[in-house]
Amino acid sequence: MIDNEKVEEIFLVLEDKLEKTVNVLKDDYAAVRAGRANPHILDKIQVEAYGMMTPLQQLGNISVADARCLVVSPWDKSLLKAIEKALLASNIGITPSNDGNVIRLVFPALTEERRRELVKQVRKMGEDAKVAARNVRREAMEAIKKMKTNKELSEDESKNCELDIDSAVSKTIDTIDTVMKEKEKELMTV
Repeated sequence: MIDNEKVEEIFLVLEDKLEKTVNVLKDDYAAVRAGRANPHILDKIQVEAYGMMTPLQQLGNISVADARCLVVSPWDKSLLKAIEKALLASNIGITPSNDGNVIRLVFPALTEERRRELVKQVRKMGEDAKVAARNVRREAMEAIKKMKTNKELSEDESKNCELDIDSAVSKTIDTIDTVMKEKEKELMTV
């Protein structure tokens, strides 16, 4: 890479955005249910408690009882109804069962058809992540071209920067493919 502060900044931003793209995809995949109890499926659920919306994790303990059952134990038992209502309103596809002390979420075994639907969803998320990575590449390439136009970089320097940008984005897309294949394998494993 070239010893130029602007170029270094472009590459730092590029790497940061590419890393965030992969992390967002992994977070999204954690919320896709694979027939096993996964507490991350509840990460984005907000409950109306004490007059405001509060993340479910801040209202109680979420534990995995067994391979297909999550248990939500609220610290304040008066919030059981509100938590149950929030779980029903979210479209995680699981009906909560409230026994007066805890809420249980039993994950049904996935049917073959449902697994295939989830694989399609996972592939779409992966493609969206690849598009995001390509947009990051476009932004970095435009910044390099602008520097070349302003005579801040020579022809050779800009070509080398473009090759480095392509290389970084290609590695990220390979990582996205790997993460996507792992999630597909997890979904199709009975």
